[in-house]
Amino acid sequence: MKALIVLAVVAVLGYYAYKTYTAPETCAEAFNHCIKTCRRTATEAPAEQACQQACKRDQEACASKK
Repeated sequence: MKALIVLAVVAVLGYYAYKTYTAPETCAEAFNHCIKTCRRTATEAPAEQACQQACKRDQEACASKK
């Protein structure tokens, strides 16, 4: 039982460490990541264009926060 709890704690800590090190730090990095995600996931041109427009809106919102 103790091993299961330790394994769960290690998994949770590993997940948060992964998210911390892979999260974009700047607006430009977030925008690039968003665009890459659009290219990978959108299968049709209109869907990809809509995704890219959403990325641009997010970048503008991010820039206005700073």
